[in-house]
Amino acid sequence: MELTEDQQKTAEIEVKRYLPRSQQVYGYLMLKNRVRSDPVKILVDRWPQFNVIVCKPQWEERGDHFKDMIIFAKDGAALEEIIRKSSVIDWTQNNCFGTSLPHMEIIKALAAEKNVPIEKLAVCHMMILEDIHHLPSIESSGISLSSLDESHVALVNQMWKFGKDEEAVRMIRNMVTNFPSCCVLGADGQPVSWMLTYASCAMGMLYTLPEHRGKGYAKVLISCMAKRHHAQGYPVYCFVEEENVVSYRLLKNMGFTEDPSYRETWCRINQP
Repeated sequence: MELTEDQQKTAEIEVKRYLPRSQQVYGYLMLKNRVRSDPVKILVDRWPQFNVIVCKPQWEERGDHFKDMIIFAKDGAALEEIIRKSSVIDWTQNNCFGTSLPHMEIIKALAAEKNVPIEKLAVCHMMILEDIHHLPSIESSGISLSSLDESHVALVNQMWKFGKDEEAVRMIRNMVTNFPSCCVLGADGQPVSWMLTYASCAMGMLYTLPEHRGKGYAKVLISCMAKRHHAQGYPVYCFVEEENVVSYRLLKNMGFTEDPSYRETWCRINQP
């Protein structure tokens, strides 16, 4: 069933009980309940005592690779049941899923039963800043900080490793125009380093132009964004791909922690 706006507010309170494993859905609901952005349906297997909750964006006709369906389940059996017996997942469309690693294995097994091609995109550490006071003191004097605006969408898309196409542009535009962002401006007033907020409230898409690296901009942006999220009452967290050792060490050194037994993962259905 699809939740009403009032029910979504109740669901936000409920999923908070399951942090940190419900972090993505909690962040999604928190932003959706406070900020106007691209339309998303919030679906549950039952109400009010739900076992599975799904944040399902409204896609284009053939799907949209960069509008993730975010899933939290209290147990795997409940997740398998709702996927088998409902139309939550349209297996004929290109879909991207984000959920815990064990629950992604359930989705992949069901896709295999249907001979649906599914591609692993990323397996990530979930890094959380539990206390804003754990941030180290960062020297930012002489650095011009600002927020991104719509005129910067093309630049961010060009530099994002998953970007380049119109689907990515739509996603980035939604992020830039509706959610917190932070950037370092160069001498010409254009961004040379930036960080955005995903629809799940996770900080991400951190990037510095190659010619401006080695100046400590990443630390400044992480600190700036963490403080902005904290000031607005948002969770302070982000994802780091397992192979990205440099970013993982940076976040650990800045006070972020993780549950070492937990991984968040993304997969995509690739229909012809």
